[in-house]
Amino acid sequence: MSSPQSRFHYSWMVLGISVLVVAGSVALARFGYTVTLPAMQAGLNLDNTQAGMLATGSLIGYLALSVIGGALASRYGPRAVITVSLGLAGVGMLLTGLANGFFSALIWRALAGIGSGGSNVPVMGLLSAWFASRRRGLASGIAVTGSSLAIILLGSLVPRLLSAYGDNGWRISWFIFGGLTLAFTVGGFVFLRNHPSEMGLKALGAESEHSVFKSSRAGTIQWEQVYRSTAVWHIGLVYVAFGFSYIIYMTFFTKHLIAEGGYTQQAAGGLFTTMGWFSLLCGVIWGPISDVIGRKRALIIVYLIHAVSFSLFALWPAPPGFTISAILFGLTAWSIPAIMAAACGDVLGPRLAPAALGFITIFFGSGQAIGPSVAGAIADASGSFFPVFWLAGGVALLGAVGASLLRPVSAATDGS
Repeated sequence: MSSPQSRFHYSWMVLGISVLVVAGSVALARFGYTVTLPAMQAGLNLDNTQAGMLATGSLIGYLALSVIGGALASRYGPRAVITVSLGLAGVGMLLTGLANGFFSALIWRALAGIGSGGSNVPVMGLLSAWFASRRRGLASGIAVTGSSLAIILLGSLVPRLLSAYGDNGWRISWFIFGGLTLAFTVGGFVFLRNHPSEMGLKALGAESEHSVFKSSRAGTIQWEQVYRSTAVWHIGLVYVAFGFSYIIYMTFFTKHLIAEGGYTQQAAGGLFTTMGWFSLLCGVIWGPISDVIGRKRALIIVYLIHAVSFSLFALWPAPPGFTISAILFGLTAWSIPAIMAAACGDVLGPRLAPAALGFITIFFGSGQAIGPSVAGAIADASGSFFPVFWLAGGVALLGAVGASLLRPVSAATDGS
């Protein structure tokens, strides 16, 4: 067991496992659909509206559990909630590979979404207990690179599977996604801990060990601090724009490149991988930047970059435009969730951070749930994805405007 004097702090183990949890719950469960969509759509004979509805079904499942996942983690401990939920996501992915039509696929995508929401939100909130305020943005930024690592894997692996297994390639892909996620579940069960006090430690970077122990033994959680906080509500409303805009871009990224950009599956997968490589930097860059310049300024900058990235898919529909768009998004991809997770810890402290993050995920998840269905219907009605990406860019711009109206808040104490 680590001791307070140990050179290696157990918080880094928790962070490493958190990277894997994010990889399974977000990237494999959600973005695995992006790279398998063209083949899956052909195999199940889906139109764009139905393809969007499958994404929406998954994201409604995500929203349903994320609403209570953070609250359950605050009451019963993140470890149990994370491992049970991540296991559920893995099973949902395995069953997605067995789907034989739209409705069965919708059920299993929703199941995977439920597990995703119940694991991703608590694991991000867990970091507020293990890392003090001045390191919270960095920790959140590193955790979200799990999505980047999985995207790199997806972009290179799935085209090979589709080529090797033909019509069944997308099914094999989901079996692999599910198996990896179940392996990550075992790792979470074995290595995650709910609080530094369980290891005889304080949060990494915390100045007062007494304050940390006090917070871990606090009595009844004051839920009204979460739901009555105007700062939390405002953060949540700004979060809607990210959920709505980025999920449109990610859901139809590969589909648009193949259907209207002249890309092959392999070329589209290659660009997806390129995005993943660039996104490895985003959390490490933007988490610490938000620690220095503030969450508000960081959000404004990132939303503006997203607006440009999404719009380029419609404004410059050629390989240079697509590449610049992918790079810009990659450099900022997961920065907003990282900043939001850190902001929740700043506003309400580590004990209430999972509940606060779960609450603002209602807003984020609502945007996610609506986005793909709206985009799919627009694509079918217009016969093109161009207006879809204009819409995503416009909503990201609204996010920048909303972020500019946020009031700076003082970070809550690390033991609150």
